[in-house]
Formats: sequence, C-alpha cells, structure tokens
Amino acid sequence: MRTRCRAAFALLLALLMASGVSTLAQEPTEKKSSELTADEKAQLAKEKQSAAAAQKKLEATWKTIYRPTHVPDRVILTWNGDPATSQAVTWRTDTTATKAVGQIALSEGGTAHDSLGAKVRPNPDKTKTVPGKTEFVKSDLFEAHYHSVSFAELKPATKYVYRVGDGATWSEWYEFRTPSDKPEPLSFMYFGDAQNEIRSHWSRVIRGAYSDMPKAQFMIHAGDLINRGTADGEWGEWHHAAGWINGSIPSVPTPGNHEYSGFALPKFGPKDPPKGEVKGEAKDEAKGEPKADEPKEGKKVAPKSRLSPLWKPQFTLPENGPAGLEESAYYFDIQGVRVISLNSNERQDEQVPWMEKVLKDNPNKWTVVTFHHPIYSTAKGRDNKKLREAWRPVFDKYTPDIVLTGHDHTYGRSGIMREDNLLTGARVHERGTVYVVSVSGPKFYKLEKEDWMVSSAADTQLYQLIRIDGDTLHYEARTANGTIFDTFDLNKKPKGEGAAAAPPVPESGGALPVWVALGAFAVVALVVLCRRFVIRAAA
Repeated sequence: MRTRCRAAFALLLALLMASGVSTLAQEPTEKKSSELTADEKAQLAKEKQSAAAAQKKLEATWKTIYRPTHVPDRVILTWNGDPATSQAVTWRTDTTATKAVGQIALSEGGTAHDSLGAKVRPNPDKTKTVPGKTEFVKSDLFEAHYHSVSFAELKPATKYVYRVGDGATWSEWYEFRTPSDKPEPLSFMYFGDAQNEIRSHWSRVIRGAYSDMPKAQFMIHAGDLINRGTADGEWGEWHHAAGWINGSIPSVPTPGNHEYSGFALPKFGPKDPPKGEVKGEAKDEAKGEPKADEPKEGKKVAPKSRLSPLWKPQFTLPENGPAGLEESAYYFDIQGVRVISLNSNERQDEQVPWMEKVLKDNPNKWTVVTFHHPIYSTAKGRDNKKLREAWRPVFDKYTPDIVLTGHDHTYGRSGIMREDNLLTGARVHERGTVYVVSVSGPKFYKLEKEDWMVSSAADTQLYQLIRIDGDTLHYEARTANGTIFDTFDLNKKPKGEGAAAAPPVPESGGALPVWVALGAFAVVALVVLCRRFVIRAAA
C-alpha cells in the first residue's frame, strides 16, 4: 500500500511539474571541464569545431550576399530633428561612390516629379536636391562608404517620395509621411532583442508586425539588434530582414550590450580615407579610428567595450542627449508624445540630471521611455539593481506612462507600478508606470516569475503594437505568427485624479492562480488518503 501511495504521489508531482508548479528539484548544471570524461571532452571539442566551421561558412556567405556595390543599400529612415518637419536618411555603398545626394518631392498619383517625358529629369520644379555627408568605414568584412542626408523644411502630415545616391546611381523612390505637428492619433511598433539568426527567424517577425500596422509612425528597437556590434554580416542580416520597410518607416534604435561587443575582431572602425577620396562633409567620428586596446608585452588585455563603430555611420539620430552620449541617448516629440531613448550600457548616473530635465520640461500628454536593460528583470540571475536604484526614483517622480526594454530574452509586463509595487485596489489611481520586457528574436532564457508580472512568457518571439489616441494607449503583444498574446488599455485621468487607470491586474492582487491552489489541495488530499490506507493496512 505504501508503494502505491508513493507511486501515486510521484505521478501527481510529475503532473504538477509539467503544469509549471515549482518544486525543490534543482536545475541541471553544466559539468566543469575537470569533471568531464574523455568521451565527453572529445564530444565537446567536436561540437566546438563544428560550430567554428559553420560560422566560417556563414561569414563566407556574408561576404558574397552583403558586399557593398555602387548601388545604395541598407537605406534607413531615422530622425535627427523635428519629426513633423524633417527626415534623415542613411545608406551604404562601396567606395567608388564618393558623393552623397538625396532628392525629395511631394508624393503624387503619378511620376510628375520624375517623368519619362520631361526634358529635364527629374523635374526641378517639383524635386529638391539636397547634398549629404559621406564617411569611410572599414569593417571586419568590407571597406564601404556610409552616407546620410537630412531633409528639412518639410510640411507636417504630408506624403513625400525620395531617393538617394551619388547623382548618377540612385536607389528606388521610397515614400514616407511626415507626422502632424499637433497631437493626433499615433501608432508604433516595438521590438525586443532580434540579435541571433536574424535572417532566418527575425525576418517574419518584423514583416508580420508591418503587415499588422503598415501605417505606423515609427519602430522602436530596444537594443541588441545584432549579436556582435562589429560583425558587418550580422548588420547585413538585420537590414535584409526589414528590407524596404526601413526606408519607409523611421527607426528608433537604442543600444544594447551587444552593440558594445565584438571588439575581439580585427581592427575595425571609421578612419580617414585616402586624401581626396571623400568629397562630402564627413561626420566627426570619421576623423580618427578608435583603436582597440593593444595588449602589453607578455600580458593579454581584454578589448575595451565601447559602442560599435557601425552605430553612428548607419543611424542618423538626435544629438540632444548628455555630452558624450549623443545619438545613443536622445529624445523627440511626435504628435503629443515624448519618446525618450536612454543608454543603459554606460554612464547611468550621468544621465539622471538630463533625464530629469527631459521628463520635467515635457509639454506632452504621453511619455514613452525605451532602453535595453530592464528595471525589473524577467530572467533568472539577471537583476539590474544598480540601474534600478539610479533610474527608478526618477520614473517614480515623473511617471512616464510606459517603459519598453529588452535584454532578458523572455516576456514580462507589469500593471501600473511605483516604488517597486503594483498599484492595485485603493492605490490604483495613483501615478505610476507600466514596465515591459520583450524579445523578438529566437534566443530565449529561463523565465523567473515575479510578483510584479501581470503577464509573462518564455520561449516565444513577440512584437508589440502600440496605439495612442486622445486619453487612451492601446497595447498589444503578438507572437511571431500574429496571435495576440497580451493586451491592455491605459487610460489617462483628468488632472488631479492620477496619471492613468491601471491595465488589467488579477482581482486577487497577486494571489496564486487557481490551478496552483487546486494542485496544492490535491497533494494534501492525497497525503491524507495515503495515511488512512497505511493505518488500515497496519491494523
């Protein structure tokens, strides 16, 4: 009888474990090298050799399919000024294209700006030509020219067509629409880490997000766009995945720790080209090549982590951040929303005064903040205590509406929070912030559920669609195949009644889910039942 009870008890525990109930079982840990058998060491060496061969083959493929030519590629829209009246464009060519030019015209139903029948092409009465900037960049794979142009004095809420090139060889004509200069309904996409196997597995995520929100005003990328910041082939995959979407909808990237990685690769970075090679005005960072730390004689020194030399050449971003963090920490205002991108990788304390000023002197109804490392972690052993202690008091004071992060390769979303607490019950009308951690790529970590989480997921690629209309922010998280996984509405309250109504929180205020309570009850009932059987058998 005891044997049957033990068997039944073990079966029930197995079922509960499969349902997600935590047990005292420890996670399996990897063996130390000294603990491996000879066969295990041989197998490990074989796997490493196989991985190295696969990486070498992949890099050979990158050299073929992502090699720059005189035709513009990696065309991407960003902002470095007022979104309602300006638009920045960045693109890449080989080094034979030494001039950067952009052309822009009002969008029409035909090709009046560039008609086949026009005596002068393009039509100078309809098309404006703007000179750009060019800089030389030597990566781990290629030597290339990165170009940028900033279109200014545009009309708000207006469709434009544009193309970029060197004056002889051009990209196709792309189209974009400037935002309004007044508060109006706004929509945007938000992606956590893409990072790994981007071409294989992230392509469908960003394309699916676009198909669900083709009129989005911009796309937020919350860091770790790639795995190694200096790997040109990975950036090739990232640009390939989005393709022409990048040339039609502005990107808002924030750097992650992997944009600070990869400096064990060969010497790399912008540098002065041969004299006279670049005719356009080069960016400041093209004036010298940042050199990796050189090992001292007889001693190995790890390369110093710094922002990828490819970040600024391929993203033309606002320079209104703290000194030294231009184009990696910045903000802009768009249709009644202030969007703030912070750099959580370095100089966290130095960003606080700047952050306070940007949050305090904010005339907009809504505020969206993005950075890479989460204030509240979703993965085991990845708590960012120092960052939370530095930045959370500022968020508690000024209560941005939503904070969008990545890094932990899992999904977690809070209700309205303040001072490390979910605001529920009578406190629901206090000011607070919703925190989100998400992942869009195929790399996943183990989820560690915490009390602050209202919704969470592991092993799931997600993209987020956010719409702001008047006093309501509508949020959706969708899986890679477009299935809605999480959704809520954040509703602004009149002044004096708190900032917003909280998104859905369990009515129990964090009580255990029903299935957990039922499981615990079943375990207790089984133990009592087994005791009765044992007593009867003994009698």
